[in-house]
This record gives sequence, structure tokens and C-alpha cells, in this order.
Amino acid sequence: MLWTSVLPRVSSITRLRQTMELSVRESASLLNVSEKTIYRWIKQGVLPAYRVHDQYRFNRAELLGWATARRLPVSFDIFTGPQQTTPAAPLTDAISAGGIHYGVGGADRSAALRCVVELMPLPPDADREFVLHVFLTRESLGSTAIGNGIALPHARNPMVMSVPHPMITLCFLDQAIEYEAIDGQPVHTLFTMLSPTVRAHLQMLARLSYALRQPAFASVIARRGTREEILKACAAVDEIIPTPPSAA
Repeated sequence: MLWTSVLPRVSSITRLRQTMELSVRESASLLNVSEKTIYRWIKQGVLPAYRVHDQYRFNRAELLGWATARRLPVSFDIFTGPQQTTPAAPLTDAISAGGIHYGVGGADRSAALRCVVELMPLPPDADREFVLHVFLTRESLGSTAIGNGIALPHARNPMVMSVPHPMITLCFLDQAIEYEAIDGQPVHTLFTMLSPTVRAHLQMLARLSYALRQPAFASVIARRGTREEILKACAAVDEIIPTPPSAA
């Protein structure tokens, strides 16, 4: 899939900065690679990039999702980026808010996501069919499976909903399903994310991506540990990730 494209005209500079805020240099720093590597990935058409005034710009959410799917280590700067005026929600709080569920049904991707959306603790007035549609639309653009039987369903553009805090609903499926994962393995575990703001979404995606690269956390997820074990592993990850200076 060729990712490079020309960004459509936008009416708001603020909106432009929110969506295409990263330069080649900043992206290279966050991904811990050289700028030459970034340009090579753009030329190969594998990195999500956009042309803005004859310069390449990157959507932070797409870049982070791309790195997560390829299990690339990201810089700690992703957690303490510019414009961050409040501390990121701990992973422990997000998963506690979203809930942990075992034996979730669904014979295919669509059916499994429907079951997940039904389990999510959404506000009473939330349109669950709309939420499901958003997740399925994102999947139609490219699977959110990142390998090792794990997928991270979320909107292509951060989904803002009337939820008070970021939430991650962790679901262990009753049976593994085909998910077009990059490693060809079926998926048995879904981390489904919703956030009240764009920045909260980015922070939580970064935190979860980091957690899944930690052996202790990955191990407890792989063996479907108890709720207590999973939340303890989350707390250990939260202790590692630096706190933004503004939060202190």
C-alpha cells in the first residue's frame, strides 16, 4: 500500500498542527532511526506520510500505530511531547475503566468486535452501532493486528467520545480468529481503545505499545493471567514510563 499522499486543504491551522504535527526529523527521533531511513521508508511506500507545502509531515497516531504493528521501539519522548499540559492516564486506570473479559465470542473479526463493543462500559446514550462501524471502517483500511495473536482496534483518526477517562477494554477471545496479522497468526486477544480527547488517545496508544514490548507484561497477557496479575503488570509499566515535567 502506498502511503504518501497530498494533504487536502484545511481551514484551520490548529487542526493541521494537531493532525500533521511531526516533521521528518521529529519522526526519526521518535522511532530511533536516521532521517535517511525515514526517507527510504517513504520511497518504499510503507510509512504513512503526507506532503504539506512540499515537505513531508506525519500523523502522530498513524506513526505510532505503524511502529506498534512492526514492534519498533519508540523514544520516551513520545510520552513527554509538546503541548502536554496534563499527565497521561496510567495504563492501570485505563484497563480498569475498560474492563478485562475472558471467553469473548465471535467467529470472525466483525462478530468479535460486535461482542467487544457490547461489553465496553460506554455511556448510556452511546450509539454502539456507530462505535462498531468506526472500528470496522478502520479495519477495512488495514488490520490492527500487531502479531503474536494481539490486535489493537481503534479509529484511524483518534475517536473522541463522551467518556470521562481513556479506557482500554481487554478481551480474550473464546477462539482465535483470522485477522490478517502481519505474522499470519490468528488473533486471540483484543485491546480496544476509546479516549475523551485526541491527546489522551495518543498517550494511551503510546503507553500500550510500550507495555506490549515488555517481557513481563507480554507474558501475563500471553497466558491470560488473572485480572489481579494483569493490573499488577500494568502498574509495573506505569512505574517505568517517565512523568511529564508539567505533571510534576
